[in-house]
Amino acid sequence: MLLGEGRAVSAPIAGGCLCGAVRYCATRIAAAAAYCHCRTCRRASGAPVVAWITVARDGFEFVRGTPRSYRSSEHVSRTFCPTCGTPLSYAHDAYPDALDLTTASLDDPGSFPPSDHVWTSHAIDWLRLDDGLPRYPEFRPRT
Repeated sequence: MLLGEGRAVSAPIAGGCLCGAVRYCATRIAAAAAYCHCRTCRRASGAPVVAWITVARDGFEFVRGTPRSYRSSEHVSRTFCPTCGTPLSYAHDAYPDALDLTTASLDDPGSFPPSDHVWTSHAIDWLRLDDGLPRYPEFRPRT
């Protein structure tokens, strides 16, 4: 979870799954986007790293379809499209006001570039990302 100061966006952030069965929109960003290298994100996505954007829950809603939810760990719930399997969100019980969305599920993922890497202590050794962004062994420091 990547909490910070909430800020409104000029246009709603929209996204959804590959097949179009589930769509969402958000109106406030809660923190800068990040790459996550943790084991559970990797396993949930089937990818070596996952980019996330954190939005405020009070400005978020699913506007089409209903995603399926599951507990990926004791304090974390994730959602995905029950039709095509696209991973959509991550919610940590300790942060009830924020929700992470998979950046790649956004309609315009290029508008939300990650600002750092988190959980690099779990990074796969063969993955080499030379982007110069800050790296944190676990969560990024709180601001």
